[in-house]
Amino acid sequence: MTFEPGQQLDPQSYVVTRGDLVRYAGASGDFNPIHWSDRVAASVGLPGVIAHGMYTLALAGRALTTWVGDPARVISVGARFTKPVVVPDDDVGTTVEVTGVVSSVDDGVAKIDLTVTSAGVKVLGMSKAAVRC
Repeated sequence: MTFEPGQQLDPQSYVVTRGDLVRYAGASGDFNPIHWSDRVAASVGLPGVIAHGMYTLALAGRALTTWVGDPARVISVGARFTKPVVVPDDDVGTTVEVTGVVSSVDDGVAKIDLTVTSAGVKVLGMSKAAVRC
């Protein structure tokens, strides 16, 4: 894919369910009960069970690999965790949407500003990536 400054990349949407959180916990070793127990999540002031922040960031990385076609072309991706992704206890889950705008292209590297939202709320801040053109 060729990148141009100002180019908007096709939005990517990912459904996140409680089952995904269980699988991610097993893969990452992060079994914090805020990611599976409504009772514990509520006891610490959360609106419900939340997705792992790194799982949310991984979805942004998945969008990047979709856009560039080859994970080896992703140089870096980073963000701040600003809002939780609340995942209901149902078969529908919630959706995380990732959009991107190319901010610059220099020396074969495209810099991309990412916007990651769930339920209309921006969940990652200062989300940026660099990819090989």
